[in-house]
Amino acid sequence: MELKNQVITIAKQLENPDLIDWADENEQSAFDYLQDALDIQYIVDSNKEYLGARILVAFGGPNIWVNTQTKQVEGYWWQDKYTESYRSDELGLDEACSDLLNC
Repeated sequence: MELKNQVITIAKQLENPDLIDWADENEQSAFDYLQDALDIQYIVDSNKEYLGARILVAFGGPNIWVNTQTKQVEGYWWQDKYTESYRSDELGLDEACSDLLNC
C-alpha cells in the first residue's frame, strides 16, 4: 500500500507541481527537480533522437522511476510493482531532460 501511495503522489506532483514540497521556495522548475534525481536513463532512437527519459527518484526501498516516454511512474519493492500514468507533465520534466541531453 505504501508503494502505491508513493507512486500516486509523484504522478500527481507531475500533473500539479504546486503539490511538490520544495526544500527551497525558490526551487520550482524541472531542473531543480532533476537535481535530486539519483539517475537519468535517456531513451533515444537509432538516429540518437531523444524519445524520453527514465528518472530514478527513489532508491533502496522502494525504487521509483518516472518514465517520460510512457508518461508513467513505475514503483518497485521486492516482488511488488505498481505503475501509475500521469496525464500531463506540467513540471516540464520531459523537456528539461531533452535539453540536458542535447546541451
